[in-house]
Amino acid sequence: MTEFLAGQFDIAVIGAGHAGIEAALAAARLGMEAIVFTINLDAVGNMPCNPAIGGTGKGHLVRELDALGGEMAKAADACCIQYRLLNKGKGPAVWSLRAQADRRRYQEYMKHTLEQQDHLTVRQGEVVEVRTENGAVSAVVLATGAVFSVKAVILATGTYLAGRTIVGECVEESGPDGMHAAGRLTDSLLKLGLPLRRFKTGTPPRVNARSVDFDEMELQPGDALPVPFSYGTQSPPENRAVCWLTWTTEETLRIVRENLDRAPMYSGVIEGVGPRYCPSFETKVVRFPDKLRHQLFVEPMGLNTEELYIQGFSSSMPEEVQIRMLRSVPGLRHAVMTRPAYAIEYDCIDPLALRPTLECKAVPGLYGAGQFNGSSGYEEAAVQGFAAGVNAVRKLRGECDFILSRSESYIGTLIDDLVTKGTNEPYRMMTSRSEYRLLLRQDNADQRLTRRGYDIGLVPEARLRAVEAKYDAVAREIARLTHTGVSPSPALASFLADKGTADAPDGCPLVALLRRPQLTYADLAPFDPDRPDLPADVAEQVEISVKYEGYIQRQQKQVEDFQKMERRRLPPDLDYSSIQGLRLEAREKLNAVRPADLGQASRISGVSPADVTALMIYLER
Repeated sequence: MTEFLAGQFDIAVIGAGHAGIEAALAAARLGMEAIVFTINLDAVGNMPCNPAIGGTGKGHLVRELDALGGEMAKAADACCIQYRLLNKGKGPAVWSLRAQADRRRYQEYMKHTLEQQDHLTVRQGEVVEVRTENGAVSAVVLATGAVFSVKAVILATGTYLAGRTIVGECVEESGPDGMHAAGRLTDSLLKLGLPLRRFKTGTPPRVNARSVDFDEMELQPGDALPVPFSYGTQSPPENRAVCWLTWTTEETLRIVRENLDRAPMYSGVIEGVGPRYCPSFETKVVRFPDKLRHQLFVEPMGLNTEELYIQGFSSSMPEEVQIRMLRSVPGLRHAVMTRPAYAIEYDCIDPLALRPTLECKAVPGLYGAGQFNGSSGYEEAAVQGFAAGVNAVRKLRGECDFILSRSESYIGTLIDDLVTKGTNEPYRMMTSRSEYRLLLRQDNADQRLTRRGYDIGLVPEARLRAVEAKYDAVAREIARLTHTGVSPSPALASFLADKGTADAPDGCPLVALLRRPQLTYADLAPFDPDRPDLPADVAEQVEISVKYEGYIQRQQKQVEDFQKMERRRLPPDLDYSSIQGLRLEAREKLNAVRPADLGQASRISGVSPADVTALMIYLER
């Protein structure tokens, strides 16, 4: 193959999925000359697993990314067709926005956004080699022989890296949705000394809506008053589609059990480790043998297609078994399958080989993002791409690292979990992974992170001032409620009785009434004639801040204790083998991870509280 110099750039991004998009946009918007490579330009921003953005824990990530200046939330609001706020019956810490996306519209939006971005080149081509010079990244090479000189590379390879799809006995070297895999890049990365591993994920079958009996399913409409993902979206989004709920039957379970010997998950065909929290249907049948039925959500792929996605039916069973499984489900008894479900295996890195900036420890200038780092999910990928892109720029400029703490964001929790604890399966974000989830709500991501986005140069000053004005209004209203009393009256007594809460015979401040779980901020309007006309998001913040004040203060104290540990920095060249009092396992783990501070060291698997104490004594000395 004849090689030739095809261009010179600051940063190359390999892959234009959700991680690659955010990495490329962040780098270019910060003024670097960037190029993003994709095997097929028609697959930019593809959604091979499910046509949705957000979900439990994931909605938090999208909101945080938006506050920092990322693109995913804006794209979702431009392309989503049904919005639902999950867990609304629980506390605000676990509220999570999820929306169905028009899959093709989303791809078109993201592709055009990349094409219109200054300082960014979009290029179709398969990267087969990453080259280094004096140990640092120097170039990438395409299969055609084109060589691009670069100073940093971000690997956002998704499920393409040595991809292999499995449908029963049909095994093919392939990326998602029939795209060809990136086979040769793996060898290059192994030569660079990267510790690669094999993971697996799966997709469900798709069916033609014209063959579905919706009368046999339960309608799942969107929210009556949908809220957008992006803080910059001015008008409320519109629900333009509905979903449906159905259930598998005992016949479905029987079909799976009778064909388990043909299931690649159990016949040895699949080698990669799959996600525990999004298992294949056959895994559910084996793992929960006493469960007689399982939920399936039937979701549209877009407005201009008849394809429906059967969420919860991920599988790698043979195609003819899948058809029988589908037709055992109410509403799908006459279903025409348009695409069979498949499992896909791919190569990824052990994230313990990454720094908190997502740079590879062994190769300066080489960064990982998304599924390459061992995570799963579009949202997890997008936030890692953003972090990798920002850090690559800042390193080239000689600026300090961009690292979000787990006490200020779910993004920080996600990255810290990966690079500190590692993962033995595709990592998925959930609200339960954060110790500070009452502080890290999706509704206040703008308060937590807009300043950070402004400081790195990706949020305009006008937006920062708008956020500051919003929370000034929240503080003023809480102060007003604290100093505004309501007098006792028959109307108040009757109202409180109707709400099932105690009377206030001597009157009380409005803030005291708002603290009662039975009452909302809107409920108190008739007894608050001087109330200002507040925007809905300000009123929401007032109510949450007042009702959960005690819990919030308790968590803030926990954060203060956490930050003390984070401030105790550890020298990057510290030889843990020489520190007395550390157990052998702790020495090995600490030398491998190279934690930046005492807090990170305390979260490493295999490092005990006694080991942390030994480190503290060492630092004091």
